[in-house]
Amino acid sequence: MDKVRVRFAPSPTGFFHIGSARTALFNWLYARHTGGTFVLRIEDTDQERNREEYLNILKDGMRWLGLDWDEGPEVGGAYGPYFQSQRDGIYREYLEILRKRGRAYDKDGAVFFKVSGEKQVLHDAVYGDVEHLEEKDFPIFRSNGTPVFHFVNVVDDICMEITDVIRGQDHLTNTNKHIELFKAFGAPMPRFAHIPLILKSEGHGKMSKRDRGALIEEYQQKNFLPEAVRNYLCMLGWNPKNDREIMPIEEIISLFDFHGIVKSNARFDERKMAHFNTEHIRALSPEKFEKAAREALRGKIDLGPDCEYIRKVFAVCQPKVSNMEGLPSMLDHFFNEDFPFDESAKEKIFKKGEPLARLEELVDLIKRADSFEHDILYPQICDFAAQNGKKASEYMPILRYAITGQAGGPDLFSMLEILGKQRVLARIDRALKALK
Repeated sequence: MDKVRVRFAPSPTGFFHIGSARTALFNWLYARHTGGTFVLRIEDTDQERNREEYLNILKDGMRWLGLDWDEGPEVGGAYGPYFQSQRDGIYREYLEILRKRGRAYDKDGAVFFKVSGEKQVLHDAVYGDVEHLEEKDFPIFRSNGTPVFHFVNVVDDICMEITDVIRGQDHLTNTNKHIELFKAFGAPMPRFAHIPLILKSEGHGKMSKRDRGALIEEYQQKNFLPEAVRNYLCMLGWNPKNDREIMPIEEIISLFDFHGIVKSNARFDERKMAHFNTEHIRALSPEKFEKAAREALRGKIDLGPDCEYIRKVFAVCQPKVSNMEGLPSMLDHFFNEDFPFDESAKEKIFKKGEPLARLEELVDLIKRADSFEHDILYPQICDFAAQNGKKASEYMPILRYAITGQAGGPDLFSMLEILGKQRVLARIDRALKALK
């Protein structure tokens, strides 16, 4: 048991929750940090609530986050089966061990475990020593013949030679029962590390599946970058102690250890996760950004065949993208000449001066322009504004609005260069007719 073996043991009874994902992530990080093994074990004994669709959502969510498992469903391994529903024979064997040792007895149709009556000390890697006396015997098999969580959890950890149990702080009170069972079986005790709870962003209480932003599927559907979600989850209950938060996963793996896990509960902040997402988007290589952008635009914008034009569009937009969900509206005018004019942006622009007059003044200058390159056109418009006794900023907003229908977005002169003179003039003409 020298090599680290950790496990994530979810129940497929609902969607993939942020808290469950963080637990899986911390186990995966510790396995990768130590060169150990990450086991996925499915606790599917609740036949009434288990659903195949939930299991598929779980596996898909883990793969999306990059949490590959070394043993478990679809991968196999030497310690299977990895579904509790397929391990009934193993549980019966371990029940007989307890019976023979006088630690299990029948009561009211169920099977109870006889506690030792001794105070148990949990040496937790996060919370330190925690003492507890389990005073009452507790059931390990229900009257319907199915095993109880505490029993199967310990038996599976023994059989699969789990060395470190990393799980939520809400399981801290369960652990004394598990210590009793480990000792009753005479099995090696794994090291326990209980990680802080994730609290709601508003108010108090543990985040539940019903809370906004609680499900991994929400971020998949919104085209969040998985590396951004994963990075943010790393910081919910773990501190790298280097005054940095946005980090590549390779660096996080190298730093991750129990000493960095904090005791205080973490508070979920959807806006902060969105910030992580923005930073990761802007740090993507052009190739990775194009791949992510094409996925976000699938079925929403027909990009057409011109790959060089598309690459230029993506290059000018990437520094301004805050999330992939808003990418279609940002890019629409690059691929659509009949784009709408944003009414709220219009109200803002038309409050200042005579924007249409400024736009009309620019037409002749743009027609005479020999080059539409950023570094040539920009100073020409600045000089033109000065000659008219105005500031360049009096021309830019209406010009942007005419060619995009928006008040903000990518660098204006980079867009002018990409669109070219004829398309820009046609758009100005359209705007003058539509806005008068």
